[in-house]
Amino acid sequence: MDRNSIIGIIIIAGIFIFWSILNKPSEEQLKAEKHRRDSIELVRQRQIALQKNENTANVQQDNLKNTTTTNLQDSSALKELYGSFANAGSGIQKFITLENELIKMQVSTKGGRVYSVELKNYKTYNKEPLVLFDGDSTVFGLNFFAQNRRIITNDLFFVPVEQNNKSLKMRLYAGSDKYIEYVYSLEPNSYMVDFDINFVGMNQILANNSDVLDLNFSMYSPQQEKGAENENMYTTMGYKYFQDEVNTLKSRGKDEQREELNTKIKWVSYQQQFFSTILVADNSFPNAIVEFQNTENSSKYLKHFKSTIGIPYNFSAKSTVPMAFYFGPNHYKTLKKQDLGFEKIIPLGWGIFGWINRIAVIPVFNGLGKYILNYGLIILILTIIIKLVLFPLTYKSYLSSAKMRVLKPEVDEINKKFPKKEDAMKKQQAVMAMYKKVGVNPMGGCLPMLIQMPILFAMFRFFPASIELRQKAFLWADDLSSYDAILSWDFNIPLISSIYGNHISLFTLLMAVALVLSTRINSNQMGDTNQQMPGMKFMMTYMMPIMMLVFFNRYAAGLSYYYFLSNLITLGQTLFIRRFVDDDAILKKLHENKKKPVKKSKWQTRLEEAAKQRGYKPPKR
Repeated sequence: MDRNSIIGIIIIAGIFIFWSILNKPSEEQLKAEKHRRDSIELVRQRQIALQKNENTANVQQDNLKNTTTTNLQDSSALKELYGSFANAGSGIQKFITLENELIKMQVSTKGGRVYSVELKNYKTYNKEPLVLFDGDSTVFGLNFFAQNRRIITNDLFFVPVEQNNKSLKMRLYAGSDKYIEYVYSLEPNSYMVDFDINFVGMNQILANNSDVLDLNFSMYSPQQEKGAENENMYTTMGYKYFQDEVNTLKSRGKDEQREELNTKIKWVSYQQQFFSTILVADNSFPNAIVEFQNTENSSKYLKHFKSTIGIPYNFSAKSTVPMAFYFGPNHYKTLKKQDLGFEKIIPLGWGIFGWINRIAVIPVFNGLGKYILNYGLIILILTIIIKLVLFPLTYKSYLSSAKMRVLKPEVDEINKKFPKKEDAMKKQQAVMAMYKKVGVNPMGGCLPMLIQMPILFAMFRFFPASIELRQKAFLWADDLSSYDAILSWDFNIPLISSIYGNHISLFTLLMAVALVLSTRINSNQMGDTNQQMPGMKFMMTYMMPIMMLVFFNRYAAGLSYYYFLSNLITLGQTLFIRRFVDDDAILKKLHENKKKPVKKSKWQTRLEEAAKQRGYKPPKR
């Protein structure tokens, strides 16, 4: 790794660190978030308490107007409150289970909503069943006006009319032959759940201008992984425009994110780091409002997702709105198999970085996974393959540095001829003329680094987003998708805990040590060229590893392990190339180039021809 390469990496690391510092919330924001979160929790606890007591005749009315159950036994009060839906205003909450080989979901008669979803093949970081969400933290239902009353189906009771362990029909009655029907259908070995809303006779109750109904869907996203801070960076909301691109809300920065989508939407996703809940339309949703609030200080939840989605309603005696849910892992092949663009929610990087991951890295990674069970070995082999592919660029970069090094005495002679500061331009021109004469491109070492940089960024995005690494152990790391702490503490250490964290990751330490060794050896092979830039040697050898040590301490162990291997292999390649590169032979070749006429580039030749056609005569030398 030459000086140009290291300068590029320093800039990259600086951008990462500046980005993380810039997005760090202030103390005032944290206090405001805590106050908001406490208020939400208080309201939620009151709602739960009211639900438990809803069948008690003498429930006392409190200040929560929208959740009160006072006079639930009074039919006249229910009639006044819900109109034709009065009979659905009270009831007993029951749960119906639908399941296949992959998921187990509970549906509640209250609201007719999916109450909870468990993914059978996965566990949380503390080995508990992995539940995407639970009903106490979820709202799902239609919101519309009927008979001059606002009806929120999430608060009303549905009646099961047909059920088995794979399908369920539930109806919200508004009178004889008038109802809203939810139909859930679960296929074998599938993470997809078909969900249809049937409207029967509702044209007699809804306003005749009701062509779009609101569907409210909100949930708290629970912590599933060991590193809550790292998981929260990848927990966000996404959406796909109808027949167009996929976008996501920024998961870091502001405490709240909100977007109003006034064009057709194909689906809306609630994304955790490795799992997602996606509501998708058979055709499209007319519009939507999507938003979330951070709950970083909560011991259980990371974010609160909320969306208001437009549901098209055909004003007729019977109409159907077909939809579907995806409850499952953010596994690239699994998502891509749905052929709905779901795989684009995985944060593999934008532009060329994402293409490198999708076209090259993922196929190789999955191909190795078919034959090798240990993901530590898979990362090792993947790293070797990448370094072999990039070896020609590494060789070219080393050769460029070697040429600059052997020409250092001649550069020093030119510097002696122009000692004054006002002659800096003349000195630079003389040096560039000398480089041109011997056929050396001073930027030759930068170009290979620029070509390698997309791969560097691609791997930075790939490892934290790879569910394949989740809870996969290697050596001392019990989870390659999270940090590998060899030492941790619960108490707060000023400055250290906030910047570095409350643990020490061993792979990150090894990565930093390997970077120091690689940088020092390359610095030595560059000779005294660093003297032109005072302090550069210290910056490259020590400051950069320290910055990487701090920045990567909370990241996935698989990522630090990859960079550790990459630095070791680069170090080995440098030592290998050095044995076959003769500085004397290079210098001799450069001196021979001085005797050859300087070749003009095609661009320079075209410029001179164009000038001659205009009558310009170059001065004789």
